[in-house]
Amino acid sequence: MNRKKLIIKYILLDFLAAMIAWGVFFIYRKCFVDGGFNPYYLRYVWSDSKLYLGLVFIPLFWITLYALIGLYRSAYRKSRLKELLQLFTLGVAGVLILFFTLLLDDEVTEYRSYYESILVLFGLHFIPTVFFRIVLSSRIAHKIKNRVIGFRTLLVGSGPKAGKIYQELTLAKKSEGHFFEGFVNINGEEGVITDIPQLGSKEDIVSVIRDKQIQEVLIATEEHQKKDIAEIISTLDGEKVVIKVIPDLYQHLAGMVKMGNVFGAVLIEIETNVLPPWQKLIKRSFDIITSVFVLIIGLPFYALIGLLVKLGSPGPIFYTQERIGLGGKPFNIIKFRSMKVDAESAGPQLSKEDDPRITRMGKFLRKTRLDEFPQFWNVLIGDMSVVGNRPERQFFIDKIVEKAPHYKRLHKIRPGITSWGQVKYGYAESVDEMIERLRYDLLYLENISIMLDLKILIYTVLIMAQGRGK
Repeated sequence: MNRKKLIIKYILLDFLAAMIAWGVFFIYRKCFVDGGFNPYYLRYVWSDSKLYLGLVFIPLFWITLYALIGLYRSAYRKSRLKELLQLFTLGVAGVLILFFTLLLDDEVTEYRSYYESILVLFGLHFIPTVFFRIVLSSRIAHKIKNRVIGFRTLLVGSGPKAGKIYQELTLAKKSEGHFFEGFVNINGEEGVITDIPQLGSKEDIVSVIRDKQIQEVLIATEEHQKKDIAEIISTLDGEKVVIKVIPDLYQHLAGMVKMGNVFGAVLIEIETNVLPPWQKLIKRSFDIITSVFVLIIGLPFYALIGLLVKLGSPGPIFYTQERIGLGGKPFNIIKFRSMKVDAESAGPQLSKEDDPRITRMGKFLRKTRLDEFPQFWNVLIGDMSVVGNRPERQFFIDKIVEKAPHYKRLHKIRPGITSWGQVKYGYAESVDEMIERLRYDLLYLENISIMLDLKILIYTVLIMAQGRGK
């Protein structure tokens, strides 16, 4: 399946629908006078530059709006009913935006004309957009159900439950799109599945996904293997796959099983996207604007801090160190130096209260968190965010993962200058404290929002003002 090609088709059809809507609406505005069509005004339509500008920029507006909401994600996995509701909501919002920005200054004799314009524009846009999209998504759904196209699937588990779900999915009259490449067992047990090859054990999941270009992972554990689910999901963090699990009785009773497919197998899809596209855009825009403001406004102040750092102890003003960021990729974090130059001559160490390696100026910088301010440059270039989880060195990540393998989930987002965990605990002095702080970083990941970012920032500013940094 060519995902990019399908997305381009959706974009082109949306562009065409928006062009048709704007062209017809423009003619309606110019030629419908006193409740009827007057062909006399049609001659003025074709010479109006606003028509042609609208045919380009109005469709671009709609495509941008759809992209921000995420309509071009999961191109092969669409619910047509959900898409219809999304298009209706976005259609209302988009038409109102266009009305108040482009059409409100039209000359009208009564307010009813405004309402008619809104309804006509909405209808002209909604109908062709829905028609094109439903036709395309219905063709895709038909191909999936008839096993013409599907998703390369890895089955995790080889016991009776795995065998049962495999049989249910492969023998179903209408396919859900699973093309099974094979299975991996969980604890080395003998498998009951003979139709597909065994590709290894749970330790081999990541390598199998990459070698076989797996698109979907279906976790089918037995009752005694439930504890393995969290470990498997943690292992899959960072891999671009859809993860589904078979629900148990507790999940049914707790109301965790939400089904959209009436006739399909009962599976829970694990949500891996922590932020919708529009919130990602807002968060990144906030990061950029804040960074530019802080770096420019604070420039004289940073020069003073740099001078004090230089006078306080021999060595450079800034300190750089490799940390692990978004997607597990390393980057160099930058800070005002708060320790002596040879602070880690004996190897990686965590700082402690009354640490003799910290300079006198460094103690002040750490208590007020001013040593972190150069990291706004890391934020500006995209290595970090203003709010996230604190980035760690690979040396300590390896130690954390030994006790808490779910730490890898934090690599889903950009690390931050400040974090919920840092507001609660400050700088960690041991791996155990890092794991304790991890609870709050994971809570942030599960509840991430613009409002939560603002709350964490407010508490961070209070800690800085009171000099309570640890």
